[in-house]
Amino acid sequence: MNYLQYLVEKIHTVTAATVDKDGLPVTCAIDIMDYDEDGLYFLTAKGKSFYQRLKDREYIALTGIKGENSLHCAAISVRGKVKETGAERLSLLFEKNPYMEEIYPTHESRRALTVFKIYEGSAEWFDLSKKPIERESVSFGGASSKTEGYFINDLCTGCKTCGTVCPQNCIDLSDIPAVINQNNCLHCGNCQSVCPVGAAVKIY
Repeated sequence: MNYLQYLVEKIHTVTAATVDKDGLPVTCAIDIMDYDEDGLYFLTAKGKSFYQRLKDREYIALTGIKGENSLHCAAISVRGKVKETGAERLSLLFEKNPYMEEIYPTHESRRALTVFKIYEGSAEWFDLSKKPIERESVSFGGASSKTEGYFINDLCTGCKTCGTVCPQNCIDLSDIPAVINQNNCLHCGNCQSVCPVGAAVKIY
């Protein structure tokens, strides 16, 4: 599944987080308007504080959700570097997102707009509508993949205590050490809290 495509075409409007000059987080709603194999594109006006935060910090994080409620939704979270690409892609974004013509109806009014690209980033897919839940992490734009989550190491004795507290029953106890199915793990940490030998560890 192309998660960047899903974000653009199925979710579109996301909550984005940046950091202000005092190092404090600031959120706003933006539309992710296009994608390619290297990243995501959105636009903003140069007069906005959002624009200045992007220029100052050159980093962004965002989350978009699609679904009726918590048990019937999928979410994608993205974080990565961001850079201004200017007006070169602006006409294409308006073509793909014609509703923008209602907001900026003339070419003169669009002079304030500029395009940004999110690149060298990572995305996490999280689907609560599946039983067990489904999650997957991917990287894009040349960013290195990071291994995160809970894992069971060779200290495991096979006591199976971790399996009694896993809300998604995603720990394979048929072998030693036991194996956590990462695509179904909630990252709740129950396994780590009950393991009597410290075999369940979290990797950041």
